Amino acid sequence: MPAAMSASNDSLEPRKPQSEEGFSPFATDRAEGPSIDPADVARFSAQAAEWWDPKGPFAPLHRFNPARLKFVRDRAAEHFGRDVRTRAPFKGLSLIDIGCGGGLIAEPMRRMGFEVTALDASSENIGTARAHAEQVGLDIAYRAATVEQMVEANAGPFDVVLTMEVIEHVADPEAFVRACSKLIKPGGLMIVATLNRTLKGLLLGKFAAEYVLRWVPAGTHDWRQFLKPEELRAMLDGEPLTVTGPYGLAYDPLNDRWSEGDDVGINYMMMATRDA
Repeated sequence: MPAAMSASNDSLEPRKPQSEEGFSPFATDRAEGPSIDPADVARFSAQAAEWWDPKGPFAPLHRFNPARLKFVRDRAAEHFGRDVRTRAPFKGLSLIDIGCGGGLIAEPMRRMGFEVTALDASSENIGTARAHAEQVGLDIAYRAATVEQMVEANAGPFDVVLTMEVIEHVADPEAFVRACSKLIKPGGLMIVATLNRTLKGLLLGKFAAEYVLRWVPAGTHDWRQFLKPEELRAMLDGEPLTVTGPYGLAYDPLNDRWSEGDDVGINYMMMATRDA
């Protein structure tokens, strides 16, 4: 996990996305759109207050997070020619975190210098994320909204678009990821993280994680909604994007640590860059 950097001392008032051009604030801070799966939103909303408890129901995500952050940091640094050894290496770049939960990725991204907009379909999750960001002095534009609402409001575009372990929870994954891709600025990149619909994904990503290890509550995932990398790639066909991956994330039980690797049988990421 990259070393923590000093939090911004800017105003803690909710901030608009990096570009106001063509952006109209929503009349209500309420998520609406066809990608919403009400059952999944309700499930995560019920645990919203516990996002930042490292020993609570999201404890496995806290252990998983350093590997995700390192992947995003390193790929973004390579793509934009930034030196991660500097303070706030991504200053001047914008990022949107779609399906941000309690802000476990949005906050480190802000500390690295990105101007961060983060949205979630759960108002409860957004309330938790806003409160925590305020406590630690980070200015992040949190919004209870869907990606479809952002596209309709002409928000962005953004240098980096993230949607991490979200697509397997939406009602229409192809419409969702295409909408996400529309928020990428020319020359920008998108990173999608999800789970693979393999036998290994079923046994370990579903049954072991939920019923044996109890990393996540039972019923969190529906294996039928997991996506194969080639399916995700096909969903973006026709968009002006170059899609690379998959990049695997594997768990080392001996060291209780996640890291990037060649195994894409369970957790993996795909990256898409928009033509400049």
